[in-house]
Amino acid sequence: MTDLSHIRNFSIVAHIDHGKSTLADRLIQQCGGLTEREMSEQVLDNMELERERGITIKAQTVRLEYKAKDGKTYHLNLMDTPGHVDFSYEVSRSLAACEGALLVVDASQGVEAQTLANAYLAIDADLELVPVLNKVDLPAAEPERIRQQIEDVIGIDASEAVLMSAKTGLGIPEVLEALVTRLPHPEGDADAELQALLVDSWYDPYLGVVALVRVKHGVLKKGQKIRMMSTGHAYPVDRVGVFTPARTETGVLGPGEIGFITASIKTVSDCNVGDTITDDRQPAAEPLPGFKPAVPVVFSSLYPADTSEYEDLRAALERLHLNDASFEFEAESSAALGMGFRCGFLGLLHMEIIQQRLEREFDLEIIATAPSVVYHITLTDGSEIELHNPTDYPEVTRIAEIEEPWIKASIMVPDEYLGSVLQLCTERRGEQIDLTYVGGRAMAVYRLPLNEVVFDFYDRLKSISRGYASFDYELDEYRIGNLVKVDIMVNGDVVDALAMIVHRDQAEARGRHLCERLKDLVPRQLFKVALQAAIGGKVIARETVGAMRKDVTSKCYGGDITRKRKLLEKQKAGKKKMRQYGNVEIPQSAFIQALRMGDE
Repeated sequence: MTDLSHIRNFSIVAHIDHGKSTLADRLIQQCGGLTEREMSEQVLDNMELERERGITIKAQTVRLEYKAKDGKTYHLNLMDTPGHVDFSYEVSRSLAACEGALLVVDASQGVEAQTLANAYLAIDADLELVPVLNKVDLPAAEPERIRQQIEDVIGIDASEAVLMSAKTGLGIPEVLEALVTRLPHPEGDADAELQALLVDSWYDPYLGVVALVRVKHGVLKKGQKIRMMSTGHAYPVDRVGVFTPARTETGVLGPGEIGFITASIKTVSDCNVGDTITDDRQPAAEPLPGFKPAVPVVFSSLYPADTSEYEDLRAALERLHLNDASFEFEAESSAALGMGFRCGFLGLLHMEIIQQRLEREFDLEIIATAPSVVYHITLTDGSEIELHNPTDYPEVTRIAEIEEPWIKASIMVPDEYLGSVLQLCTERRGEQIDLTYVGGRAMAVYRLPLNEVVFDFYDRLKSISRGYASFDYELDEYRIGNLVKVDIMVNGDVVDALAMIVHRDQAEARGRHLCERLKDLVPRQLFKVALQAAIGGKVIARETVGAMRKDVTSKCYGGDITRKRKLLEKQKAGKKKMRQYGNVEIPQSAFIQALRMGDE
């Protein structure tokens, strides 16, 4: 076991794209975690999706050995964290396992919204912050101005901020020295009862459930019988080890150390992230303070494209839930789409990532309904209900009032784009709270209804500011709003998957827009198809899809039998992907396309 004074546990926090993962890779390289041959562009971002999109989704842990200038060898436990607002839950989990954090700021872009949010998360967790200025090799870098900005905006001393460039490797030795000299070492007692925090868990096809733990007190050994304090279930420990980034078994973890365990845990639900692990024979008196559970804010329903894949989808969601404890799901059914699941996500990017992981990692075809938020409805008899899904909207006569969630958004943007950003916020029913300037950048604080933000607010914000605006939000309150439900009908049949709740003033424009989109997406049938948007019994928009002149698919002339068979099989496969509404067939892709509606 390592001496506590020679251990440093730290996280890397920063805004998206400020170079966290690149810095982590350089630290691994410097400390000889991998040979030159094993080094790749992105070591820690090992998911295909992460590399493709250039974002970190999962917090990753690595143990490094560093021989400092004082001649001692230190064990550095590094946690690389995501930067996007949707994954702030991952960040808070990682911070709970550390004593300090490197706050990375881009020396050309300066302090962004997420830099601020992550810095406050670290300060709330009582962590020591070491500011690091990255990308100082760029011509646009202004280290002195950014130092001042860190002091003005975040309020921490940046006079000794380390200057570096993760891409070229400049200043990496100085970062390592700062870690050793400026961050505190962990506290812990090896002789006390075992208390270990379950930081993360994921499913490995060979090992079953792998749990990432941070030992606070006591010792965790191979062969020991452990108990989960929230469920009371006990398991024998099969493997104990650390990531260097390769999985290395050590057989024991002492106080202050971060590593992994496997304990033949079969069921996913037994591994609650934030739980305390203790010894079965000599349990600890009380669990460690965990971290606040993540609160999903955006809801969407996921349905399998082929109804026979329902059970596969359930198994895939359970596995993903293990990998990502922040999303929730429950079974539901729809008249239009059959059996599926209602899922709660932390934000739009989170929803998109989960959908892509289901399709890629589990090879499933899924249909997603429009993202919606949770409304609080007070009925005329005085009872209150929570509305997750627009299809469960009660009769209008029974509703006394509807409350919708509002968020408090902080938007940082360069001056020249401020006008169009303010206009966008006003269009989305925003209320300005504050507008301040820090060195050529404006920070606008707005209250916005969450249902206006979940559609495409973030994409629009990025496009009108050419990618320079940064956006961070927190849930603020519930307010009474003048909201209505818009139904979409195809030939008079209501399509429940396309129902949405919008503000009365914008209902007509939204309904009209959706009908126009659907007109382009619904293929021609042998008869005219009417597409209508309605509020209650009142039709507010209508489009018509013209009929096909003749059935061009009725005969398949000429050619040999194998060609015909191929064509028929192709046709069958295409038919599978269609949904029947009365006598209208709509391709499943139409739902997804129609729901990705912007306001442009």
